Amino acid sequence: MTHADDLRAWAKGVYAIEAGTELLLRAFNGRFAAPGNPWIGASKTPEGPHQIRAWIDFDSIPEHVGALSGGERRFLLLAASLGGGEPVILSDVLPGLDRDNLELVLAAVSHAGGSHEHSGMTFDEAGTPKAFTHLTTLYPWPKGNEA
Repeated sequence: MTHADDLRAWAKGVYAIEAGTELLLRAFNGRFAAPGNPWIGASKTPEGPHQIRAWIDFDSIPEHVGALSGGERRFLLLAASLGGGEPVILSDVLPGLDRDNLELVLAAVSHAGGSHEHSGMTFDEAGTPKAFTHLTTLYPWPKGNEA
């Protein structure tokens, strides 16, 4: 498994953590999800019952963003908010994001909300419920920046 695979396996099952992890993997060419960042944990040998080799300490991100550019700082704080609950003021962080990163944030919010798992009803001509159907995600992850 790749480092990105390990991070995705670690995050699997909690939509908000999955979303925060995808943000780090997909933005800035994945450099904020790379080993060596102070919030990235990695071991050479698998740990725990699920054989995890990498993880993200989202709670530690805010203490390490001081030397980064404004856009990088804002983006990382959003990821920390999704993955670890760091409070952010959206009116402070969203206006400083470029279009590509804003697109990732929209997809992350959609994923964290579970829109990829939502279902809806179909109705017949008389308006009577007919069946449940799987709905598509509200905002898909953009193509071309997967790690």
